[in-house]
Amino acid sequence: MATGTFDIIHPGHGFYLEKAKKLGGDDAVLMVVIATDKTVEQHKRVPIMCQEQRLEMIQLLKPVDEAYIGSEDDPFKIVREKSPDIIAIGPDQDFNIDSLQKKLNGMGLNSKVVKITDYKKFELDSSCKIIKKIKNTHFSKKVFDECE
Repeated sequence: MATGTFDIIHPGHGFYLEKAKKLGGDDAVLMVVIATDKTVEQHKRVPIMCQEQRLEMIQLLKPVDEAYIGSEDDPFKIVREKSPDIIAIGPDQDFNIDSLQKKLNGMGLNSKVVKITDYKKFELDSSCKIIKKIKNTHFSKKVFDECE
């Protein structure tokens, strides 16, 4: 299982999800949990794409076998329902791995928490960097003539 916001899909997302799936071996099924819009607003910023669109984009990615929108009331709801063997934490996700592992064990869940430390560097390797670049790019008005 992998989790995240997945607001503006970039190669880092694909890299993370490929690494997460490989943790489970050849027959692994990768489940991805998308943060709700409300959760993203509380912890990051206003999402660019709504949770339904982010879910649809994740479902299109090659490594992903199943995808779900998380629960605002209970962040462990899907973990309890699906009982994954491994929960992959992305390289840019700020979780205390030991604390998370203890919490899961305390709930009777045997999922192993693994931090993926590899990161594929690009100029635009985060949604935030992509948003900043768009915000700071001076487009001519003609570029938007075809936009509705």
